[in-house]
Amino acid sequence: MSPPLSRPARAGLGACAALGLAALSPTAQAGRANVAGYVRVGTRPDFQGGGGTLGYWNLYGRLLNERPYAALELKYDVLERTTASRDPWTSVHIRVEGGSVSRATPGNGSLAGLQMSQLYVRAGNVLLPEVTWQVGTLHQYFGDLGLYDMRPAQIFFETVGASARYENDVVDVVLGFGDSGFFLRPEAYSTILTPGGMGRVRLGDHVELGAGGMYRYEPKVQGNVNAPHITPGIDYEQWVRGEVVQNFLAENPNRPQDFPRPEPTSAQSWKGIGYLGFGGFGPVRWNNLFASYERLHPGQTAVESYQGQDYTLYITELTDQRDQLIVGDELQLKVVPGRLDVVLAGLYGRHTDPDNEISPSDNNRQYMSGVARGQVYITPTVHWLTETSLAKEVSANGNAWREHKDSIFENTAGQPDTRGLEYGDTDTRITWQGKAGVVLNPLGTGVYTRPSLRFLYGLQHSNQNNAFGNSFVETVDQYNFFGNVERHWHQVLSLEAEAWF
Repeated sequence: MSPPLSRPARAGLGACAALGLAALSPTAQAGRANVAGYVRVGTRPDFQGGGGTLGYWNLYGRLLNERPYAALELKYDVLERTTASRDPWTSVHIRVEGGSVSRATPGNGSLAGLQMSQLYVRAGNVLLPEVTWQVGTLHQYFGDLGLYDMRPAQIFFETVGASARYENDVVDVVLGFGDSGFFLRPEAYSTILTPGGMGRVRLGDHVELGAGGMYRYEPKVQGNVNAPHITPGIDYEQWVRGEVVQNFLAENPNRPQDFPRPEPTSAQSWKGIGYLGFGGFGPVRWNNLFASYERLHPGQTAVESYQGQDYTLYITELTDQRDQLIVGDELQLKVVPGRLDVVLAGLYGRHTDPDNEISPSDNNRQYMSGVARGQVYITPTVHWLTETSLAKEVSANGNAWREHKDSIFENTAGQPDTRGLEYGDTDTRITWQGKAGVVLNPLGTGVYTRPSLRFLYGLQHSNQNNAFGNSFVETVDQYNFFGNVERHWHQVLSLEAEAWF
């Protein structure tokens, strides 16, 4: 996930340029090349066996729940844009990012942990005046939930294609079309046609409204092994238990050659997004409200092994009803101008999968969270930060988490029922976090002013035992060697720096 940026910072990032491109081209001019980026690096000493984060994920707020990360965005103006001119212009954009930092992450700085996540070319005043064409990656979004480092209202994240954008002081409209196959099917590419668009209208200086969506269609192609297929007669429970082949051969002994052949089909998915922004009055700097409702794209295949032989199952019809509703809001307040800023944020999610009514999964759950951060400006460059969060997660299909150190003994081989459809002894996880410490901001006041050098203490309590990244025992045989301990409180120290430029 990319870093949360204020609106001015995002504008600066969008205008960044590529010094690297200048180095590659003997005719490139330095004045046309710029570079911008983001870095986050630090260490979190942990005497409780943790793996560098206070909790499991950003539902509890991004602070102390993210690992080191870096992003570099490059831009080169091949043909410079002239203000208030309708002359053609064009630019090349590259974004490289990843979470591999030597001595700070498991990747230990390996470049294999980086990726070229964005590559596109923009051109304006070509064919149509005041229209910007973009060819390449098409990622579009309305804004950030900064305290969570999330972008609920985004489209085309997985898409490569072409888009056209018209923008003036009141409206901003983007229409695009492309292919999402290489992102969604990286090991077994199949074309996934993806049209969509989004628009935003500014009602004066204090209110913005936006909406958009996209549709994904994977066509039926007879004979293409990577196209969508179904294996007829699969029962969902048998698939989850890994017993499809076993039951078939029990009913059809010595006839593995008669295992059902895949049948071609098509697959589709979609996403709708909405946005409301307002602010610039009284103590309210700005408020962002985002919403998205998405039908996830179906899965492709699963492999089941039986008696030393692998069987491929085609699971399009077993994974084609997975929906996700996400709503997030963030309010930035000037409580005492120049002395105290407060940011309040909330997140709600509901994931449903009617195909699965028997087993806990990330596709059948609800979660809700609230985060509050206050930043006191002792001096313009020395600040005191305090943050607290409370989150509740509920599994819709039974027990998903373990509450106690001996929960493992309430099940067989680490599973709560003897045939393995649950993973713990509670269906609810409740987590509280608190963080506080000194922040050094050389550029002055502001919750999102960067760079920041932070020296923080973090504390977490969860009803789940050892509810943080760790290497504690998970099975009975590991327990017999290492034992376990009841631990619901977790604390870390964090020495970290974050900057964008």
